[in-house]
Amino acid sequence: MLNMKSFSAIDSGKVFDRGEIVDNDEGLCFDRSGEMLKWVAVKGYADDWCVYAHLADNTFDFVRNYGNKVTTKENIQKVVPCDEDVFECYRY
Repeated sequence: MLNMKSFSAIDSGKVFDRGEIVDNDEGLCFDRSGEMLKWVAVKGYADDWCVYAHLADNTFDFVRNYGNKVTTKENIQKVVPCDEDVFECYRY
């Protein structure tokens, strides 16, 4: 679980986590397509962060630059489990 101490040590502008997950109710649920998605967690420049996701046939760099922002707490916590202090830094 990501805590503030670990989060504070991450350099601004960096992808600090990434992975693949299915688009369904058990995974990252955008439209329940059943397709694989790639996601990246990026630390911003104002001690904030966000998660972007896109189809898995794209590169992680593409997902970072053009992905859809994950906006529900449940989905965010599925890919980046974090404590409430870190979650409060999430940029919607």
